[in-house]
Amino acid sequence: MDSTGKLKLPLLLDGATGTNLMLRGMPQGVCVEEWVLQHPQVIEEIQREFIEAGSDVIYAPTFSANIAKLSHYGLQDKADEMNRELARLSLQTALNLGGKTLVAGDLSPTGLFCEPFGETKFMDLIDIYARQALSLKEAGVQLLVCETMMSLTDIRAAFLGARQAGLPVLVTITVDERGRTLTGADMLSCLLVMQSLGAAGFGLNCSAGPDKMLEHIRRIMPYAKIPIIAKPNAGVPKAGQEHTYDMAPEQMAEHMRALLQEGVQIIGGCCGTTAAHIAAMRRVLDTFDFSQVHVQPDTLHPIQVANEGEVFFLQEDFELSDPVECSLDMADDLLDAEDEGCSAISVHVSTVDDAYQLGVNCHMAHTPVSILADSAEALEMALLYYNGIAIIDSRSDATRSQMEELSKGYGSPIL
Repeated sequence: MDSTGKLKLPLLLDGATGTNLMLRGMPQGVCVEEWVLQHPQVIEEIQREFIEAGSDVIYAPTFSANIAKLSHYGLQDKADEMNRELARLSLQTALNLGGKTLVAGDLSPTGLFCEPFGETKFMDLIDIYARQALSLKEAGVQLLVCETMMSLTDIRAAFLGARQAGLPVLVTITVDERGRTLTGADMLSCLLVMQSLGAAGFGLNCSAGPDKMLEHIRRIMPYAKIPIIAKPNAGVPKAGQEHTYDMAPEQMAEHMRALLQEGVQIIGGCCGTTAAHIAAMRRVLDTFDFSQVHVQPDTLHPIQVANEGEVFFLQEDFELSDPVECSLDMADDLLDAEDEGCSAISVHVSTVDDAYQLGVNCHMAHTPVSILADSAEALEMALLYYNGIAIIDSRSDATRSQMEELSKGYGSPIL
């Protein structure tokens, strides 16, 4: 990291934790974090090998150390302590090998579903991630990573919680062959939302092998204003060898070279990647000429907003619907507003409770949303609850400086 706290690029991340733990004897069905604490020499060996192979960053083994996941094992009350201890294992390994390797606190999905698709409140989900992030910061990690995310709701909650720690936050999602997450979130939508919120990097992990990631990376690269990450699997598992994957180190490294040529600046490996894979990537990274990479940025669409499933490119003369009032059953009103043929739906937000109702119902809107708020507080909460990037209506009852501050914090255009 440089003197301002920004990550120095390019970066080589580490390889797989889970599959390497299993290859070294960790049984299935156990609480991974508890097992690691009971067998610290195993994670120390794995991470030592990654550092010696050339990793600039290793992930602390805190993937499922949030209170929701730990509650399955009755360990939720030990979450803070476990996060600190797990992080310190990685920090000590990095220190023993020169102290130049950064340690990232690792956050992953909780398995909880937010309203209206589950019982969890969005603010409660943010709090779960914030608690873990603050414990990891207390332990001494230099950055945080939210990985293997599968919905825009989870990504936003994880990031909004993680950024409370004041550390750089990387975000990676897992997508299918269409470039969509398990819940249907579009990769480009996720990129735009994350960079609007201030992520230090965004990309893919797991998902598939590096060859399968290439088209997804090409699609989003023109819109990227932050570093793009690729942390793929080493192909697919070998037949009859669940924890051993079919892509050899040199083969995988050459595929990573192709991703670097598309503009990726942060690479690493997920399931099936060993220290040998990381060493091969190190050789590619050290000889790669980044000056020859030229990505043509998108300049045709200055107004970019998004919901979970779609990105919207607007012209400055877009048309708003008549204002929709927030209520418990506002879904029908949102659909009726769309039928007007408008470019964006105007939503009138008077109170914090209105903002909450917008958040619960916004999945029903299939066009951009513009927020007309009666106060700066209502505007901020609406931007927080809206699952995407909403427009700030300049007629809102807030000062220009307040709107500009919220625009900066949530990436929402003021129009």
